[in-house]
Amino acid sequence: MARRSAPLLRRLVSSAPPLPGHGGGARRTVTYMPRPGDGTPRPVTLIPGDGIGPLVTGAVEQVMEAMHAPVYFESYDVHGDMPAVPPAVIESIRRNKVCLKGGLATPVGGGVSSLNMQLRKELDLFASLVNCANVPGLPTRHQNVDIVVIRENTEGEYSGLEHEVVPGVVESLKVITKFCSERIAKYAFEYAYLNYRKKVTAVHKANIMKLADGLFLESCREIAAKYPSIEYNEIIVDNCCMQLVSRPEQFDVMVTPNLYGNLVANTAAGLVGGTGVMPGGNVGQDHAIFEQGASAGNVGNDNLVEQQKANPVALLLSSAMMLRHLQFPSFADRLETAVKRVIAEGKYRTKDLGGTSTTQEVTDAVIANLD
Repeated sequence: MARRSAPLLRRLVSSAPPLPGHGGGARRTVTYMPRPGDGTPRPVTLIPGDGIGPLVTGAVEQVMEAMHAPVYFESYDVHGDMPAVPPAVIESIRRNKVCLKGGLATPVGGGVSSLNMQLRKELDLFASLVNCANVPGLPTRHQNVDIVVIRENTEGEYSGLEHEVVPGVVESLKVITKFCSERIAKYAFEYAYLNYRKKVTAVHKANIMKLADGLFLESCREIAAKYPSIEYNEIIVDNCCMQLVSRPEQFDVMVTPNLYGNLVANTAAGLVGGTGVMPGGNVGQDHAIFEQGASAGNVGNDNLVEQQKANPVALLLSSAMMLRHLQFPSFADRLETAVKRVIAEGKYRTKDLGGTSTTQEVTDAVIANLD
């Protein structure tokens, strides 16, 4: 049987179309094999939010419709000055598992607590991920920057445990637990392993906060020992900030407690084009919320809203992350490629990237560049 099959096998191999790079035209390769039913459109909870939020989420809706992405949105009106996230919104995210969100304004000083923090705690979105990388076509001081900041999202200085001891004396508690430190460290090393990253850097201030940040470092070291193929090192947060602005290319994956991660992610974003082009998301065991990666400027200002000139790129790229999370990789690739083409061409850019385009003009350009 084997001898009779050999000539047939040789004929099939010799007549097969050439592989890309081996002569002849390129052919589509199998990159993702869906399970039956994977093409069913998925519901996504949408929170347009405050300020520029409705502008940039509206851009995402237009692009998704133009490329017939297998998602549809359940939109809810939520604003940062509300006393709490409406229960119907929480229930929608629990049911759909995925949410796309514009910025929610958080009052400074007195007033209501942060709805962003409420969402993270309510849904246990313990990991924030921001990818800060050079974008082709955007000139920056530093090249070869590709940093992923993974931030613990539920405790630390953001625990919200503050009280006035006596008039004029306020106590704010920083809570660090073994459980949360271990799971964020594990997530960072899993991310590095699955994405073929070479190094994980833990950011800390254990020279001063010896117990709290010391516990965080101890947890990171224990997890690092389980991933011998990934380099692990540590850096004090103030030195980290200096190194970021002088030699950012040395960093790969960074894992941080809550407050440091916010500072590091926004600093890194500023090195490679600003917060308007950096995607990100928050993920837990069962749910995920995708939004602009770095928090600075995610609500914008009145002028941007009035002139309709908010930059939609960050949320469009975050939407590509969302599509991959939903296991729609080809749609994610199409969206990301179109956005990067528009940036590289340089014809349509908003003010933060040195242009004069409106949100709608950038959105139309992305749609025109969809394959």
